[in-house]
Amino acid sequence: MHQLPCALEALVVRTDFSADGAWDAVRVALCSPSRDGFLANVALVDDRRYEGLTPESALDLIPAEYEHPLLVLADSVAVASTDLPLLVVDLRRERGRCVRVVAAELWSIENNLMEANMDFEEFVGAIDDDGVFRGF
Repeated sequence: MHQLPCALEALVVRTDFSADGAWDAVRVALCSPSRDGFLANVALVDDRRYEGLTPESALDLIPAEYEHPLLVLADSVAVASTDLPLLVVDLRRERGRCVRVVAAELWSIENNLMEANMDFEEFVGAIDDDGVFRGF
């Protein structure tokens, strides 16, 4: 596989191409401000070269210059649900640790980790019974 692109924003990588409508919904959710006007600072990667990419294999494809504390995968689980539970991969404290977050709440994790206001562990500790972070 090819190295992931380098960006200042958090990469959101499409890894499942079975549902274009779901990817469109992810894009809309990530580009729509929260009730309080917050947005995730993201760069969308829609490239079939990353089809089937897993968190483990993604770690090997991150450029050395990529400084964001997380990577996001829009995988088959995410596109199969109306909540669009994206897979967020920690790239700092516990590199490779994952948590699912509904697309509409990605801003919370992205903003707070980038500003070092919160730790990844705090989001992991706030997941619902089904293992998905839906906000505080």
